[in-house]
Amino acid sequence: MTLQLTSDQVWEAMGKELFAGLGMVTARGEARTVGIVYVVRERKLYVATGADTWKARHVAANPNVSITIPIAKRAPLMPWLKIPQATISFAGTARLIPAADAPPEIKRAIFRGAADELIAGSCLIEIVPVGEFITYGVGIPLVKMRRPELARGRATVR
Repeated sequence: MTLQLTSDQVWEAMGKELFAGLGMVTARGEARTVGIVYVVRERKLYVATGADTWKARHVAANPNVSITIPIAKRAPLMPWLKIPQATISFAGTARLIPAADAPPEIKRAIFRGAADELIAGSCLIEIVPVGEFITYGVGIPLVKMRRPELARGRATVR
């Protein structure tokens, strides 16, 4: 049994977070992952990076990426209790946008008042999800996370 979530529910959960793991493929075909800080706008994720970083080079060489967003779960009144994080994972297509060409609202959100010289040497990675969102523990009570058949979910990307 898989929990049927709506795409809107998944987008709402993603919009409340800011950290994710980005999976890429190098020009040599090797897998790489990196932690990123992102913002969600118009059903796309945006990540800032230097224009000459290895992240930018990998995305330029192969636009196929994956994202995993961890979502902290806590037990009220029992902070010492170890609880696995909920997750949202998906495949996506990425493209580089020079920071100067990015819409002003997205630049404000992602750079958060950074100096102009930092922005000038940067680019944005725009990630468009494809296929399905695969979730674990999203949209369910904490106690149900103990049962994988109740915690797993899927939603078509829209």
